[in-house]
Amino acid sequence: MAKIGIFDSGYGGLTILEAIRRELPQYDYLYLGDNARAPYGTHSFDIIYRYTLQAVDYLLNSDCSLVILACNTASAKALRTIQQHDLPLINAERAEGRRANGRPANVLGVIRPTVEAVPAITKTGHVGILATPATVSSESYVLELEKLSVSLFVSQQACPMWVPLIEAGEHQHAGADYFVDLYLREILAKDPQIDTLILGCTHYPLLLPKIAQWIKNNGKRFAAGDIQVISQGYLEAKSLADYLTRHPEYASQLSQGGSCHYLTTENADRFSQSASLFLSSPVLAEHIDLG
Repeated sequence: MAKIGIFDSGYGGLTILEAIRRELPQYDYLYLGDNARAPYGTHSFDIIYRYTLQAVDYLLNSDCSLVILACNTASAKALRTIQQHDLPLINAERAEGRRANGRPANVLGVIRPTVEAVPAITKTGHVGILATPATVSSESYVLELEKLSVSLFVSQQACPMWVPLIEAGEHQHAGADYFVDLYLREILAKDPQIDTLILGCTHYPLLLPKIAQWIKNNGKRFAAGDIQVISQGYLEAKSLADYLTRHPEYASQLSQGGSCHYLTTENADRFSQSASLFLSSPVLAEHIDLG
């Protein structure tokens, strides 16, 4: 039987993992964080693709049949190439017995499930994307939103300081207020008609209390109406549950022991300690090498 693999370049994917486990607690999970080479957003497309493929390959060779790229940068920069170029080769090797696991595999991302939820949420058709510089520059959200059969006005805002604040454990402190205020003011200055904000990074849910408080205190000064904030974990979890219902060939492969194991490319003790910022339960991680 197989597990569900969850990959992120760092810690943010833990917010996706936790949401998925709440929705689908029965399955077994293997989380891999490439923390030693994070952040991915500062790297070129070729490096992000190579790093992501190495992680996907590791998880598929570790008895995972489904891998979720719980990383917006990896989903934006590497997912399409892996799905179109690498997966057919990998599945051919699995079918021919040249890989240990002969079952078919698939790799899914976090951007599409988020985008698909937007039309039912926005009333003005004006949408804002808050994301890392790499995700913003890729325009992945803009391109995916353009594929929907609705007319939307999309603005983007890079938030380069949010991830460092979160990983430093400063997101709950007063120092984070300045950068929440800065980026929210900037995106609403671009389009005051925005009524839907997408948190396009898996770290950002940890800033939700401050974002919600800012909107409550300042939203009417900068926006024309009420603002809804979309967080990815819940949407990804619902999307995966729907995927497994529609694809019993994958659901039937998955073991149901309710377990979760954690792998990291950095120091395992450090990962276990830092992961406590993102999860409500303690973590015991194992160190691995990818490259």
